[in-house]
Amino acid sequence: MRWFRRRRRSVPRSRVDRGGPRNILDREATREDLAHLREFATTKVGVEFYVEPETTATDTTAVAVASDGEWTRRRVGSPAAIGKLARELRLPVYEAGVVGYPARMRAYNAKRKAEGKSL
Repeated sequence: MRWFRRRRRSVPRSRVDRGGPRNILDREATREDLAHLREFATTKVGVEFYVEPETTATDTTAVAVASDGEWTRRRVGSPAAIGKLARELRLPVYEAGVVGYPARMRAYNAKRKAEGKSL
């Protein structure tokens, strides 16, 4: 069956050997990611966390949304990590897939877009 040996791989062998294509697309959550979320939450008013589940392209992420709609997203590694941070800061955590995102976040995005600013 010579034909099967001649087929080309869709992903180069060097990428497969290092753990597959996911390494190319994703990076692990770092302490700096959690530090950024902590800093955002402590400098803004009315912050809530929205946890986004892990996908094939990214780790578990969390979106911190302030009362004015300003938001930031960072990788957190696991829902437990953002849960621990939220307990320390005494802030609510919601599952984005269950409750969705707040209207104030969409209004903030629309306002930024109208001003010609990038998100």
